[in-house]
This record gives sequence, structure tokens and C-alpha cells, in this order.
Amino acid sequence: MALETELTRVIELFQLPFMQRALMGGVLTGLMGGLLGSFTILRQLSFFSDALGHSALLGISIGLLLGFDPSWVLLPFAVVFALVVTYFLERTQLWTDALLNIIYSSSLAVGIILLSFRDEYQGGITNLLFGDILAVQTADLIFGTMLLAVCAGFIGLTLRSQILLTLHEPMAIARGVNVSAQRTAFIVLLSLVVGISIKAIGVLLISAFVVIPACAARLLSRQFSHYILISAGLGAVSAVIGMLLSALFDLPSGPSIVTVQLVIFLMSALIPTARVLAP
Repeated sequence: MALETELTRVIELFQLPFMQRALMGGVLTGLMGGLLGSFTILRQLSFFSDALGHSALLGISIGLLLGFDPSWVLLPFAVVFALVVTYFLERTQLWTDALLNIIYSSSLAVGIILLSFRDEYQGGITNLLFGDILAVQTADLIFGTMLLAVCAGFIGLTLRSQILLTLHEPMAIARGVNVSAQRTAFIVLLSLVVGISIKAIGVLLISAFVVIPACAARLLSRQFSHYILISAGLGAVSAVIGMLLSALFDLPSGPSIVTVQLVIFLMSALIPTARVLAP
């Protein structure tokens, strides 16, 4: 009887517009994170989303000091961050993880210093750090849908080049692929996905949406095309299940989704026939 009551409550809850927007926002974030994450982990850029998430605090701080909505400042900041990272990766001989560590650590330090002048916004900063998927608005969904279409179109139109660049960069260069342009475009798209998703998921959890579904899909896939689709699918499915569990047990939505992703990954790792897709 109690279970039926709880299920009825959840059904009624998801009839509310803000919960429907939250569910759609979670699905869009999961699809985009899984789609781009499938390439991200194979290119050893997993740390990029985490670095951008932490560095986003600087963008938030700049937006606050300028009097703008910090959630919208994140998008241009994310693009600038991506271009700066790409420039340093191409112009220096530093390792990717070391360079990203330098950039995000320094950005985080400067951001915290700037935030010390705006103590009255601590509540809003907490939402951006840990996410507030219930605050997703219609405009966020429209932009997220457009961005998903752009990501899908980009991957679809450049799939052969992206696979070559991911699995064998020298061969991609030999076949005339503009590696610099392709890499820059991919990183800019990834930064936009991370930037728009921070509002719903938060700075501290956003990298999980890029990394975990892709890692689980890599264990379940033998073909690259299947790997991409499974990664995006797992991202969306985990968002739906996580939101349902969040509503059913009154749990934080972002952490609930990430926990579901972790469970899916562990289940994938335990499957006897699971094989890692050859890099």
C-alpha cells in the first residue's frame, strides 16, 4: 500500500511542468555527454570536462562582478577556455593532464579570490557547484536541443575523420584530415556541452556525465558505431532512472543520476563477455 502511494506521488510529481523540464534536461545532458564522451575518453581528454567544470568558477565570478547572470556567462567562458587549452596543447610540449591541471587550478584560485568580494551570492554559487536540475527553464531546453542537434550533425558528417583522429592520428594526417580544425571544433562543442550542463548537474559532478557512460559503453561494445550509440543511450537512460529514484526517495537529483551511472558501469564490468574496445 505504501509503495502504491509513493508511486502515485511520483506520477503526480512528474505531471508538474518543472519536473518535466528537469527530466528533459537530464535526458538532453545525458545524450550529449554520452555522445561526445565516447570520443573524449579514447582521446584521453577525460580530465578536460573536470578541468572546465572547476575552471567555470572563474567564469561565474566574472559574471557576478559584471552584474550578469553567471549561468549565461559560462557559455562564452567555456568556448574561451577550450580555445586556450587547444592553443597551449598545440604550442607546448606539456602533457595534457599537466597543462589542464595548471589551467584549472589557477582559474579556481582566481575565481575563489573574486568570489570573496560577493559573499551575498553564496546560495546561488552552491547551486552551480552541486547543480539544480529543477531550475532548468524552457530556454535551457531549447538551447540544449539545438546543441544536441549540432553535436549529432557534426559527429555524423565527420564520423570517419573523428574515428581516424581518435584511433590513429598519424593516419588521419596522412589521409588529409585537418587535425587542428577537427580537434578545435570537437573541444569547443565539448566545452559548450559542459557549460550548459553545469546549471543542471553542477561543477563537481559534470565530468561524470561525460566519462562514466562512455566507459560503460566501451565495455559493452565491439564496434565503434555501436559504442557511440550505446554511450549516448546509457547517458539518457541513467538520467531518467536517476530522476525517478530522486523523486521516489526524495534524494538530490544530480548525485542520484551519477550513482545510477556508477551502478551501470559496475554491472558492465561484471559481465563475463565484456570487452574493452580496442583504442
